[in-house]
Formats: sequence, C-alpha cells, structure tokens
Amino acid sequence: MQQIKLFIGREDHTADLEKEVNAWIAEQGVNILSITGNIAPQSILPHKEAGAGGQLGGSATTRRFAPSDIMVLVTYEKA
Repeated sequence: MQQIKLFIGREDHTADLEKEVNAWIAEQGVNILSITGNIAPQSILPHKEAGAGGQLGGSATTRRFAPSDIMVLVTYEKA
C-alpha cells in the first residue's frame, strides 16, 4: 500500500531538510516511489524588519523577502 510522508523546511535551511529526508529514508528502509517538492511564494517582510536585516540579520540588510517554506512529499511503500 502506498503511503506518504511530509517534510517541511525553510529555503535558508535546505541542507538541514536534505539531511532530515535522507536520514528518514535510510532509517525506515522503505521503497521510495516518488519525491516531489514545492516552495511557497515569498512573503514581503514588513519595512522595519527588512531594513534591520529581517530574519537573516547580519549583512543581509537589504533583503525584502522572508525565507520561503519548502515542502517535500515522499511517496513510499513499506518493504
């Protein structure tokens, strides 16, 4: 029987999301049928956050958009 697993992350932490998905696949020992993903449209930061570096801080003082959410959908069958 086909099943799904959802993973949610942010575009500024894609390496962490990749590690999470790959670790889950290795731990579960499942037969992967497909992996798809989607990135949410970027949200414009409020002016005060954009001018202060927003959620990124540091040298990204001109970034106008908040990091987008990423969804990864894994379709699999149990082995």
